[in-house]
Amino acid sequence: MDAVQLPKSWNVDHILNDLDQHGFAIIDHAYAAEYVHALADECTSHLNQFRDAAIQNGVVSNIRSDHILWINEELNTAQQHIQHLNALSNCMNQAFFLGIQEAEAHFACYNAGEFYALHRDNPQGKNGRIISTVYYLHEEWQEGWGGELRLQDKNDQWHIIAPKTNRIAIFQSDLLHEVLQAKHQRLSITAWLRSGNSIW
Repeated sequence: MDAVQLPKSWNVDHILNDLDQHGFAIIDHAYAAEYVHALADECTSHLNQFRDAAIQNGVVSNIRSDHILWINEELNTAQQHIQHLNALSNCMNQAFFLGIQEAEAHFACYNAGEFYALHRDNPQGKNGRIISTVYYLHEEWQEGWGGELRLQDKNDQWHIIAPKTNRIAIFQSDLLHEVLQAKHQRLSITAWLRSGNSIW
C-alpha cells in the first residue's frame, strides 16, 4: 500500500461503491484551500507552455479544442495530486483487481468557446487506460460558465457534472463522455490510471 495518506474528504468506501454501482464517483472539497491555491498558481504560471491537445500519436483533431501541459517531475505541486491518485489506485486494485500500475496526467485549459466532443478515453480497450479522473483546480466557478462533464454511466444513464472548484470526477475510461463548451476559462488536471506504459 502506498504510504501517502489520503485526505479525509476522500471517502474510499463511498468511492468504491459508486464506481461499482454506476461506473463513476465524485469527490467534493478534495483538498485544503492552501493546496488548491498553490496548484492553481502552478498551473497558471505555466500557461504559456500549454499546447493544442491531440487525440492520439500527436494528431490534433477538431473533436477537441482545449490546451494541455503534460505533468512531469518538475511540477511538484501537481505531483502531490498524482501521489494521492496512486494511493487510491491501490484501493481500487484491491477491491476490483484492476491491475492499475501507473498514472499519466496533464493540466488542461479550456478557454471560452473550447470543448471536447463525445468520446471514450479507452476505445476498444486498446491503450491501457482503466480509470479516468478530472480534478477542477480553478479557484472560482459560477453556474452558467459551461465546461461541464457530460457522462453516460455504466447503466446508460446520462449525468451532467459541474466543474466545481476542488472537485474530482472519477470514471471508467471506457464510458462515453464529453466536455461541454466553456464560456469562461476552465482549468483542470486530467489523469488516467493505467495498466502499463502509455502508447499515446
